[in-house]
Amino acid sequence: MSDSIIQRLRFIIAIMKRKTITNKTATPKRYHWSANLLKSIEDPECKIREDDKIVVIKDKYPKAQFHYLVLPKEDILNIWHVKKEHQDLLTYMHDIACDLIKDQTDLEFFMGYHAMPSMQRLHLHVISTDFNSPCLKNKYHWNSFTTPFFLHSQDVCRQLRIDGEIKKISRELCTDYLNTKLKCHKCSTPAKNMPDLKRHLLTHISKCKP
Repeated sequence: MSDSIIQRLRFIIAIMKRKTITNKTATPKRYHWSANLLKSIEDPECKIREDDKIVVIKDKYPKAQFHYLVLPKEDILNIWHVKKEHQDLLTYMHDIACDLIKDQTDLEFFMGYHAMPSMQRLHLHVISTDFNSPCLKNKYHWNSFTTPFFLHSQDVCRQLRIDGEIKKISRELCTDYLNTKLKCHKCSTPAKNMPDLKRHLLTHISKCKP
């Protein structure tokens, strides 16, 4: 075999090796499930509003008929990483939430933050109080929105404005809230389990229908 052919073969092998390394480098990173919101804000099917400060997405596993999340573009891990200087941002997020629901005059909404958030990036829940969703499956889901585990946005904004910080809730107290016995958020009727509670919730929905 001539020297020129050998050199050409070496060149081809070198190119192939380079491509293999490049392909390995380009392999998408695997995210931990807690970072899924960071992927969702890039998903055009989830995104419903965006500006230079925030992104609004639909919750992929909605716990009610309407369930939105308002996320800042600033990389704030969660509610407990909010500082006094974020007061204007949280007020802006609250105003965006109010604007989202302004035309839904026949529905009630909760707007707030979970005291022990499981997902990365600060996010404000905007959720209708019908809680009519197959994704609402257990008492932890329920209690995360209907007990003091849920920090209402208006209260958070007020506390940050007056005190300069948000009073943290202990992990033990959060656990107690999540383990609270099931009861209706509208009339306090107790429920044996989630199917029982969901049947009861439908009676409130039917009363609201014209």
